This record gives sequence, C-alpha cells and structure tokens, in this order.
Amino acid sequence: MSETSNEKINAKFIEINGVAQTFKTRKGVFPALRDINLNVAQGEFVALIGHSGCGKSTLLNLIAGLTLPTQGTLLCANREIAGPGPERAVVFQNHSLLPWLTCFENIYLGVERVFGAGGRSTGAASESKVQLRERTNAALELVGLSAAAHKRPGEISGGMKQRVGIARALAIEPKVLLMDEPFGALDALTRAKLQDELLEIVARTHSTVVMVTHDVDEAVLLSDKIVMMTNGPAATIGEILAVDLARPRSRVALADDAQYQSYRKAVIDFLYTRQGHVEKAA
Repeated sequence: MSETSNEKINAKFIEINGVAQTFKTRKGVFPALRDINLNVAQGEFVALIGHSGCGKSTLLNLIAGLTLPTQGTLLCANREIAGPGPERAVVFQNHSLLPWLTCFENIYLGVERVFGAGGRSTGAASESKVQLRERTNAALELVGLSAAAHKRPGEISGGMKQRVGIARALAIEPKVLLMDEPFGALDALTRAKLQDELLEIVARTHSTVVMVTHDVDEAVLLSDKIVMMTNGPAATIGEILAVDLARPRSRVALADDAQYQSYRKAVIDFLYTRQGHVEKAA
C-alpha cells in the first residue's frame, strides 16, 4: 500500500480544473459549485471544510466519480475521472455494511471484486482465494479488528463499524482514500480514538486522502492542507491553508502548541467571521 522512497511525488496527483456543478430541481437549476481549482499532491491529506450546503460532499462525489461535473475536468494520476474506480475508495459517514455478512465477509466482497477472477482491468492475473483471504485479514489487522472478523455489524460498536468501513476501503489498495465525515456520528471519545488511529494508518500506507469535515480541530490535527469553502449556493474555494505541523502528531502535545492554535484560529476566523452569515440566518 505504501510508496517507495525512490518514487517521485506527483504534486498534481489529483487535478481539479475549472469545475462547476449544477443540479436540476423543481424550482429550476441549482448552482452547487463554481470555479473549483485544486491540486492534491500524492500522499497528501486534504480536509474540505465549510458550512452546511457549501458543496463539500458534492466535490468529494465528483472526485469519486459518483457524479460528473457540469463544467471543467477532474484528473487522477493524469487520467480523467469519468466514473467510479477501484483506485478511489470512499468511506461514508454511514458505514454501509451489509448486516447479514460478517466483518470479514464485508471486506472480502470488495477484495474479490477488485482482485478476484474478472476483477482486474489492467491485465494482471487474478488472485487465488488464499491471496484474497490474506488481503482481507491484513486489512482487518491494519484497523485492529482481527478478533472481530467473524462478528456481524449488529454485534459490534459504531466505532468498530467505521473501522470495518475504513478496512474495506484500504483493502483494495486505492490510490486515493475519500472520506465523507467518517466520524461525524460518533461520540467524542470514539471520534478522537479513530482520528488517532487514522493518523497511524495513513503514516503506514502513505495514502492520498481527501476528507470532508465540519470539525475544525479534526481538520488541523489530520491535514496537510485545509480547503475552506465559501457558503452556497454557487460555492467555491475561499482559502487554502497549508498546515505545516511535524508528523507524527499528538493531540496532547498540540493542545498547547502555538502554531496549532494559529491554524485553528485562521479556520475559525474564515468560517465564523468571513463566512458566518449562514449561522446567523439559521
């Protein structure tokens, strides 16, 4: 899953050029996004943040290929994003696990589809069932759930379900991990624990991550770059903040870090001073 040290890092691994997105509604055409221009480097962790209705999830869906832009182009590894693909895995706020399957089976389903017979689009040979099981078990081990492999979603906690969702995404070895508020429905302690685990996983896998969040502290703790969206409709990128904090990161150590507090203040200022009228109108 990791990049080798000799590989040249692609500064434009994801390219978003002049993207706009509109939707047809009963009241007419709704402009969700306009003039989106963004580059994401290989191995970079990018957070998308903004008020509700600013198009964060819409932008994530465009990168995932779940929807196509009304205008502009999106590229991943120099190839146009024209639909979903195994090189871009999505983790939703709702874990979307199949309740009748075990944790192992939920992950194996995706692994088999990508690496099993008929799953390879590159011409590579399909893997044996032993190899597929090894991939699945490795993903479970990565998120610390080997002991829960044969439990069903109804038998595990919400935090464990999200771990399975992350394991399912990582098991197919995606080039890009897309996360839509993956911890938004969890309690504060579980959320903090999974944030810390995500930091460790990304450090090991060197994944390129784009994550939607409403949480300022989450964005600063996890990210290399925070993309702050203006209010909708016709939302666009208002500001991009580079987060130059050394890794590995410790939330305890950063709590009193002046640079961390400076980044946090900059995001809060953007959201609640420069883009605060949404909250006032609510």
